[in-house]
Amino acid sequence: MSNRPLDGLKVLDFTHVVAGPFATRVLGDLGADVVKINSESRALTSNAPEHPFYIMWNRNKRALALDMANDEARKICRRLAETADVVIDNFSVGVLDRWHVGYDAVRESNPGVIYVQMSGMGDSGPWSKFVTYAPTIHAVSGLTSLTGVPGREDIGIGFSYNDHQAGLHGAVAILAALESRRRSGRGQRIDISQFEVGVNFAGPSLMDLFSNGRAATAVGNKLPYDKVAPHGVYQCGTVTALAADQRWLAIACSNEEQWSALKELMDNPEWANAAVFGSVESRYEHSETLDVQIAAWTEGQDEYELMARCQAAGIPAGVVQNGIDLAERDPQLERTDFLHKIADAHPEIGQTWADRLPIHFASTPCDQYERVRALGEDNEAILGDWLGLSDSEIAELDQDALK
Repeated sequence: MSNRPLDGLKVLDFTHVVAGPFATRVLGDLGADVVKINSESRALTSNAPEHPFYIMWNRNKRALALDMANDEARKICRRLAETADVVIDNFSVGVLDRWHVGYDAVRESNPGVIYVQMSGMGDSGPWSKFVTYAPTIHAVSGLTSLTGVPGREDIGIGFSYNDHQAGLHGAVAILAALESRRRSGRGQRIDISQFEVGVNFAGPSLMDLFSNGRAATAVGNKLPYDKVAPHGVYQCGTVTALAADQRWLAIACSNEEQWSALKELMDNPEWANAAVFGSVESRYEHSETLDVQIAAWTEGQDEYELMARCQAAGIPAGVVQNGIDLAERDPQLERTDFLHKIADAHPEIGQTWADRLPIHFASTPCDQYERVRALGEDNEAILGDWLGLSDSEIAELDQDALK
């Protein structure tokens, strides 16, 4: 018998792509009954059940097909919203209202319902109608200008970092609203701007600007506000121009003890005892020269063996791992079976995999991982569970609505 923290919570999920589905995946992993709404007309690109994004972010959810262009589908959806604890979407602002299943339409009959709107820019303001994707959100929020190397403000993060962070904000907001409802008995509407989430992560840079008038710039592997060195990533193994063959090790010494330990590990070379490397301030000022020397030492060494030697000596170090490393040779992930096969193979896609929820509950473990469901695979079960409809009543519905 499942005993996860959110067992019994009913979530109606209209989200797509990454941010919203990631938020509801967290809720599903925690035990919520997340009902994913999709349709034949919307099951395209990243919203198609066979798309990698869809497979990755929609595990532990049940699938209900509703063609919201159909009047009966909207009526069914309204009934579902009236029994839901949470309704969440990341459409453009106003879509649910036009379908007559928005917060203002539903809250009178379901005063405890919590609605979450996860839009790119929020539901008001001069940019509220902007279409946003990860690169554009990263750019306008200031993250792109902070994540490259000096002199290159065009180097972005490269993956949907802000979408994931917005998803986490969405999950936390829902948990907070549930706690508020526990005390007040009433739900509420929550507006999440993914743009503002991104700006939130530039906090120290904004503080520096307000306090000191300094505009932050990209600093590569250096820390922007702490002068420590060495603090970089160094090539190991055989130096090669082919990116696929390059192996790297990050080393970060934040104090004199760690620097002394690194010198000892390097057999106290003469260069390391030069006056320019005698203090953390001086090492920072001469960090480019320092990095060249350390890179000459790491070259030719096995990155995993060197990481182990550094860590044994109390020196923070970590291999720059790729996907193959994480899946096939990381002993830490192997110990927890973090990346694992989902037992139930998908009837069309075949074998799928899951990464475990990285939260470990002592009393209510969250270790149940159900495969992504095919479009409309759970129609009858959901309509029976949520609305109490019998098989014969479901058969009498307009079947075009359930596509």
